[in-house]
Amino acid sequence: MLKKLEIEKYRIPTIIQEIFNSVGIVINGSNPWDIQILNERAFNLILSKWSLGLGEGYMRGYWDCLDLEGFLYRLLKHDHNEKIRGFANFNLLYEVMRAKLLNLQSKSRAFMVGQHHYDVGQDVFAAMLDKEMMYSCAYWEHAHDLDKAQLDKMELICRKLQLKAGESLLEIGCGWGGFARYAAQNYGVRVLGVTISQEQYRIAKQKCGGENVEILLSDYRDLEGQFDKIVSIGMFEHVGEKNYQKYFSVASRLLADNGIFLLHTIGSDVTTLRTDPWIEKYIFPNGKIPSIGEIGIASEGHFIVEDLQNIGLDYEKTLLAWHQKFISSWPSLSYKYDSVFYRMWIYYLLGCAAYFKSRQGQLWQLVFTKRNFSGVYRSIRM
Repeated sequence: MLKKLEIEKYRIPTIIQEIFNSVGIVINGSNPWDIQILNERAFNLILSKWSLGLGEGYMRGYWDCLDLEGFLYRLLKHDHNEKIRGFANFNLLYEVMRAKLLNLQSKSRAFMVGQHHYDVGQDVFAAMLDKEMMYSCAYWEHAHDLDKAQLDKMELICRKLQLKAGESLLEIGCGWGGFARYAAQNYGVRVLGVTISQEQYRIAKQKCGGENVEILLSDYRDLEGQFDKIVSIGMFEHVGEKNYQKYFSVASRLLADNGIFLLHTIGSDVTTLRTDPWIEKYIFPNGKIPSIGEIGIASEGHFIVEDLQNIGLDYEKTLLAWHQKFISSWPSLSYKYDSVFYRMWIYYLLGCAAYFKSRQGQLWQLVFTKRNFSGVYRSIRM
């Protein structure tokens, strides 16, 4: 850690002092979760932009923290956004109005997240993720390492879908093809996987070559046909509120009358109008975390909810496993990426871990059927 700033020489903005003190954080304190100020410019960034400025200040090395997850967890647990509006109201108003007036996830913008996030740094993802490159919450009930936890997650999803040999399975947002290959190999289903990322498309086609899997570079709204089962793992976060109704309408159109649809998605404990501005700018452009109310309203008339399981705390454990692998792999990555990228990625992983630990973030697996589903669906757990 760099030498901390002698803050006695500078005037600490009162509201920053009050916010940190109220959650047990001491500026330049001795606890591992205390923020260490290294450059007074950190104060101006935090005052003007709050969460965006906090993240940018960390990326630039203006402040540090021994226990970054612990620091961010304390802020998220007490949720000071309302208090912050007083000094960052213009930036917040801009983001809210932007989300309300624009369809940030329209078809013309849908490929932006693929180009911005998923198409950059395949070596980073390969180093950080499990062997199957599953970039979504793992299932840790019976697992002690990341590879086993991701395999258990895929197996749990297959069982919930009640996959049978010869069935057709559509995966909306197939990532690097790990689940598509697993389902085809272990359950004998025919899989169509779609992605909006050029790099994921390229790697998934290579990974699934020789399997009963087809990979398309396509927006989900352009799909045709009908499928016995549908699954969507970690993709709904990119759909956007203005497209929720369309998403469920498309899924209903594509699902056979007696089919099963499983949605695996991050969720918010409350309905929000926008995503975190730092995540929006640096990690997932145009993203939106849904609430359970938004999912319920959008799916109404299209599906019946047969089952809902919340494994949100498993996501904190998953992110910490990714963080450890990223740290361990950094010596082999540092020739290509600079210290700003390193600190950005650390902030992303540990910030998201804090989000789930605070219980603001959830991870839901919802099982849907249509009204004329002829079977009796029984909840499945592992």
